[in-house]
Amino acid sequence: MQPDPTAILETLSITEPLVGLYDAPDPAPFAPLVEPADEEECVFAAYERWREGKTLHITREKHGCGAGHLLGVESWSREEAIEFLVDEEGLRASHELMDQWLDAERGYAPRLGHVLIGPLHADQYDYLRSVTFYVNADQLAVLVTGSSYYSRADDSPASAPFSSGCGQLASAIGDLEVPRAVIGATDQAMRQYLAPGLLAFTVTKPMFELLCRWADDPASSLHNSFLKEVIAARGGSF
Repeated sequence: MQPDPTAILETLSITEPLVGLYDAPDPAPFAPLVEPADEEECVFAAYERWREGKTLHITREKHGCGAGHLLGVESWSREEAIEFLVDEEGLRASHELMDQWLDAERGYAPRLGHVLIGPLHADQYDYLRSVTFYVNADQLAVLVTGSSYYSRADDSPASAPFSSGCGQLASAIGDLEVPRAVIGATDQAMRQYLAPGLLAFTVTKPMFELLCRWADDPASSLHNSFLKEVIAARGGSF
């Protein structure tokens, strides 16, 4: 059963929709569906459609720009990818460094055939792989703190890895079966689709469940006096 994030959303005044990445056997329950307009369209061009309650359906045949790695598809050769990422985007100081990063990058291999990105569907919770909160800096700070509420001293569950915006929804997280979180929307190529103050906080399904438990614990940082002081300083709402 999908846990209820209402306490988080209401306390932090999060008004942007939570966006789930699903790996499902059937896209029909996620309707209304949309798909990339062409092979150049960014996944995040669908952001306004997510806000309208629509779900982006990407397939091996139609996945837009860059999102092929969410389907086990390589659109470019290694040489083409390195030249674009280094020579055009300027994302590493040398071809060698980018080559090393590509060697270390984890891909995402769909288990059930259909990758869907859009609003949460409680009745499809079995197929949920990650959840993304789109938040401002104050909201992000609280969520990062909350993500460590149940962690051990030798575990740091939140990170900000280098990756494409869509990579930060799954492959950059690593093991999706453990509580992990990624600070994302740091890819300049996708920032144009978000409001200037928004960042992403993407969590695995186990972390989503822990955050909802954290929110229901009256002793947690979501309910302390420091947060109340920050909210008061912001005029009563984030």
